Order: sequence, then structure tokens, then C-alpha cells
Amino acid sequence: MSTQTDLPARWQELFGEPAAMRLASADAPGGGNGGGGGNDAGGEDLAHSGGPWSKASVTAGELRITTAEGLGRMAAAHEGVQAGTAGLSATAALAAVRASWEERVSAVRDECGSVQSALRNVAPRRTATAGGRA
Repeated sequence: MSTQTDLPARWQELFGEPAAMRLASADAPGGGNGGGGGNDAGGEDLAHSGGPWSKASVTAGELRITTAEGLGRMAAAHEGVQAGTAGLSATAALAAVRASWEERVSAVRDECGSVQSALRNVAPRRTATAGGRA
């Protein structure tokens, strides 16, 4: 829907003329600024604050650490279980369940590390100015 006539009549009354959408990288000769990096007042790039991205990165990192600690506590809790329950059929079932949970929690830990890195890379970096301050 690129023009007002593409909208149903009731929507035209409510919303008026639809906003035009442009990509900064498509408008500038040579491909523009790359979309998202610049935040100068005259630029057309998408400007965003790094705060939410940085906070999300920290949270993902904390979750990665917590899951790693949980894996360690789970291993410690299971030390000696096989020796103390030798001959019981539940021992094999417990080992299978433990292995399954270790695999799942390890996948969560690894994904949190990956997400943490990606979120950290999305947050805009401050660059030093001539005065030495960002």
C-alpha cells in the first residue's frame, strides 16, 4: 500500500496520508551511511540509544553465568549418586534425565553467550571527540 487510495475509505478518514518510507542507504550516492550508525541531526540513518541493547546484553550475560553455575551445582549434587544407589533401576533413569537436562541447560548457556555478543554489537559505540570525551 503505497498511496492513500490503497487504503480503505474508513482508514483514509482515520489516518490520512500514509507516511512515506525511505531507506537512508538507498537515497545517498554510494549507498549512504549504512543504516543505523549515524545519529547526527542532519543524517537520515536510524538513530537508537544503546541503553536497552546494553542492558539486554548484560542480562543475557548474567543468565549465561547463572546457567553455568547451575550446571556446576547439578554436577556436585549428583556426585556419588551412582555409588550410593548401585543396583537400583532408578539410577540409570536418573542418569538419563540428568544428561538430558545438562544438554538443555548447556544449550541455554551457549545461546545466552551468543545473544550477549550480538546485543553488545548492536549498541552504538561512543567514539572519542577532539576534547577526549565521548
